[in-house]
Amino acid sequence: MTNPETTTVFAGLDGRTTARLPAWYARQRSAEESTTFATAVRALPQATTTEVAYHNPYADEWVQTDRHNAIVEPTRLAEQAGGETSDDPLFFIPTDSYSVINPLDIFGPLEAVLRTEMIDDRPLAEIMFGEVRQYRGGGEVHMDILFDGLRITLPDRSDPITMGVTAGYDFFGGHAVYVEGFARDTACANSIRQLTDRETVKHVGDVGDFERWWESILAQLGLVADDLLTFIQAAGEITIQFPAVPFTLSEFYALLGLPEYLAKRAAADARAEAETPTEIDMWTLHSGATYALTHFFTGREGAALDRYVRTANDLLFNPEGTIERVTQAYEERAAAETDGTGQTGLESQVALAQLARVGQDIKQKATQFNDRAETLRERLNQTHG
Repeated sequence: MTNPETTTVFAGLDGRTTARLPAWYARQRSAEESTTFATAVRALPQATTTEVAYHNPYADEWVQTDRHNAIVEPTRLAEQAGGETSDDPLFFIPTDSYSVINPLDIFGPLEAVLRTEMIDDRPLAEIMFGEVRQYRGGGEVHMDILFDGLRITLPDRSDPITMGVTAGYDFFGGHAVYVEGFARDTACANSIRQLTDRETVKHVGDVGDFERWWESILAQLGLVADDLLTFIQAAGEITIQFPAVPFTLSEFYALLGLPEYLAKRAAADARAEAETPTEIDMWTLHSGATYALTHFFTGREGAALDRYVRTANDLLFNPEGTIERVTQAYEERAAAETDGTGQTGLESQVALAQLARVGQDIKQKATQFNDRAETLRERLNQTHG
């Protein structure tokens, strides 16, 4: 992933809390020190609107327009006027329907919720930690907020998976304010994203009640933690025997649409983590994909990463759909090898038959996934409502 211009690690809501970074997170982030969430939010660049004009070259004059406003950083405007900064104060020039939503508009209401919501009789304010990432001069922000007491532990290991949310926004018209379920695997620092549907608030009109918005979102996390554990355990029972399929492990990820450099990284991690390198379960395959995306993705946070994350999550939440996608991609490859008489090569025919058998086996086992997914959606919708 493209490195942020600024990364701020935080622990605890504010100076009244005594939270510290968990030791595993401090090691993974190489964090020698951290600040509080409230301090990190208040240090983020703000935005405000100011008038704009366009230059008429025929009259050599500037004409003001009411149809657009400039979105600017007010502190930088003042510093620019005094010759104190070279940072560009301009973020964006949208239409006059654009509503500025500043960091405190979003996260100030969250602070109130974190003081009252509890896990094991501890306020979330006492157990929160994470990081804030800034891009494009602070005009684009993404953050991970994790809760040390909200975790799931797999039966065969001591390192838990810690739950939380990821959230963000920008002042360029590209990202509405968003939040979605998120987890961090403490064993390998893998980020498991998009664990809930993405909730968004657009920069248009009345931005609504963020406090109730946050209450609804945080109420989902306990449910998501329980269901995530169930999905992981079930995915561990569905395996692909790679000698029985017509492609390598790296090709498997490539057929799913991962770029070659990510497919190779994912394959190397999955092979290393598997008990038997030739028989790999869906949870391990998912972990390989998230490892590659967390540690080696070279793009920016945004649409491309979101698409690859959905592909990785299908390995865990939709194994049947994953095999159908791989099969379709392989069939397209086989069709491209069809000769002039319309006959597919024997090797491709045998391969497709192998895939059909694997797909049928997974389909039988995947019925339980469909039932669980529907139950999870119903529970989340009831909570959100």
